Amino acid sequence: MALCVLCALAVLYSPASAQRERSVARRWNEALLEAIRNDFARPTVHARNLFHTAIALYDAWAAFDDRAEPYLLGHRIGGYSCGFSGIKAPIDVRAAREEAISYAAYRLLVHRFAASPGARGSLNSFRSLMVGLGYDIAYTSTDYSEGSPAALGNYIARCLVDFGLQDGSNEKGRYTNVAYRPVNPPLLPAQPGNPSLVDANRWQSLSLQIFIDQSGNLIAGNTPPFLSPEWGGVLPFALGEEERTRYERDGHAYWVYHDPGVPPYIAEDGSGTSAEYLWNFALVSLWSSHLDPSDGVLWDISPRAIGNNSALPETAAALRSFYNAEQGGDASTGRELNPRTGQLYVPEVVPRGDYARVLAEFWADGPDSETPPGHWFVLLNYINDQPGLERLLRGEGRLLGALEWDVKAYLALGGAMHDAAVTAWGIKGWYDYIRPISALRAMADRGQSSDQSLPSYAPDGIPLYAGFIGLIGEGDALAGDAGEHVGKIKLKAWRGPDYIADAESDVAGVGWIRAEHWWPYQRPSFVTPPFAGYVSGHSTYSRAAAEVLTLLTGDEYFPGGLGKFRAEKDEFLVFEQGPSVDVTLQWATYRDASDQCSLSRIWGGIHPPIDDMPGRLAGERIGRAAFVLAERYFSGQVEEVAQNASALERDIEVRVYPNPLRGDQALSALFDRPLANTEVAALVYNTLGQVVYRQAVSSGDDIEIQRADLASGLYFLRLQGEGWETQHKVVVIE
Repeated sequence: MALCVLCALAVLYSPASAQRERSVARRWNEALLEAIRNDFARPTVHARNLFHTAIALYDAWAAFDDRAEPYLLGHRIGGYSCGFSGIKAPIDVRAAREEAISYAAYRLLVHRFAASPGARGSLNSFRSLMVGLGYDIAYTSTDYSEGSPAALGNYIARCLVDFGLQDGSNEKGRYTNVAYRPVNPPLLPAQPGNPSLVDANRWQSLSLQIFIDQSGNLIAGNTPPFLSPEWGGVLPFALGEEERTRYERDGHAYWVYHDPGVPPYIAEDGSGTSAEYLWNFALVSLWSSHLDPSDGVLWDISPRAIGNNSALPETAAALRSFYNAEQGGDASTGRELNPRTGQLYVPEVVPRGDYARVLAEFWADGPDSETPPGHWFVLLNYINDQPGLERLLRGEGRLLGALEWDVKAYLALGGAMHDAAVTAWGIKGWYDYIRPISALRAMADRGQSSDQSLPSYAPDGIPLYAGFIGLIGEGDALAGDAGEHVGKIKLKAWRGPDYIADAESDVAGVGWIRAEHWWPYQRPSFVTPPFAGYVSGHSTYSRAAAEVLTLLTGDEYFPGGLGKFRAEKDEFLVFEQGPSVDVTLQWATYRDASDQCSLSRIWGGIHPPIDDMPGRLAGERIGRAAFVLAERYFSGQVEEVAQNASALERDIEVRVYPNPLRGDQALSALFDRPLANTEVAALVYNTLGQVVYRQAVSSGDDIEIQRADLASGLYFLRLQGEGWETQHKVVVIE
């Protein structure tokens, strides 16, 4: 059985494609991807790492170009300035670029992965790459005034490190949450039902016997917190102020880009959008019944039968005609002819249960995951290795060398992945929407909502579907020895981890189970990602990446009209044994791959359709905007963009806590937006208008005022700095 989904991607590379030149930027990208696999599985954090590393690679390249404009070097982005007045022209431009790129990437990655659980291996890998390239890791100067490419690389890395410490990610606090608190007590998946749920529309954490993240790390504590609910406040790449909505909860600002509006909410009386809520989560249960390779259902999974979706639905009601609730899949029609070869696509007929399981595990990226944004960098590198790819931006103009192509492709894709994270997790944090395992169990606990004449009726219960969702009756095998389960809900679904003693040899299969024991198709040490469902990060990342790749190559199709991944019989699956036959996932276009990724999360029990589709729609806009902005840097037309990028400064909010201040507590002022790259003055006035405390802090630093310096009473805190609106806060000290 495979140890790693993405390790198996090596089969994507043909012997011919493996001979293509791999640039120094590609080597650093692959070192980063391996470091991500050995770090905690944090898709938001690693989307940012991929983006910031892409900036390092691109800026080190662009610094030596007459036309292209660096992104951060020489610019003011989000209030942070990285000064640059040019560098002496080197004799060997290629060698200078490779040296600057390597020092910039090395310094940044060492900083970012120093506290990783796999730090020893990752840092050794970075050092080995530097030494193998012939560079001295002991050289740390940032003085590039004499033309040293190494010093320039070190300087770029220093700028990126400082930039990252004030971009709203709370890197200094190890990306921990500032204000978010869950409203629901945790669910214990090993116990039946969901008796502790308070609000059926809000996210619920999971308490597991052990928690192993999607990179295979054993995490301390058995109830992982919500990952990155405040990520909407991180400085984006191409997201504009006009696309942003500001909300507030518990005194904290939540920033939402591409706001999709509220998802369907359920009410106890079945009013409002309850019908859409019930349909969405019930569909996840229906698709769980497809995970049996022995059920006799065979599908052609080639581009001849799957892919080629028309317009995506944009309302919750329209989802019903897009997804096939009982049979699975979507409204795509396929395409008979490969337009790049002129040949018919060859059918690939496999059991639906194998296809759905391989899909769920391939796109889940784990264990040993480089996370969804990293997965798309793996796919980009695969595409770049194909002999049918011509390195032409938008498929036009001059042929680019490997290094120029890679740094430009990485910047565009990295910007899109970062903006997808900011968007999706901003929505997740604000709407805080429930996951299928919580919703399905809670619905089933309440009963059935289809027929008032039948037992266990409740308007907010689960709808009945003949052959898929029913009631346990007298004499049913699930009724219990004393009939104690009669009247409860039963599901025809994947039977779960209790039926898998050894994942190397066992298959749980599909059968009738009590709904209170429903599990998503995941490992029992993971179950569901530790963050809200709405909207799907996979859908947002994937659609954004598909748009970037389409624009980058000037072609919606994979090179040669076909991308593919082979999962070998009984060697690929990790959650259980399988697949039962060789399965080759195939995609004609980048959007086909993206759509397949989105469906995988429904079969995996992670998302209902309402999580999926708004993510796809946002991803479309994100990917296009990111590529267009990246192009403006490539062509040197970025003056207006640089001005717009600092617009966030006008909306800085400050959270002061605790307030009132009691005992020997210290008063903290935390900025939720990036600050201007200047000193910030903190002044405390008493009620007579006298300054009784003053402090100056550098850009991005939080302010801490010790209680011992101030007597009890009412005070006014004034925070001021260049380029943003002065803030005033009333503070009570007891």
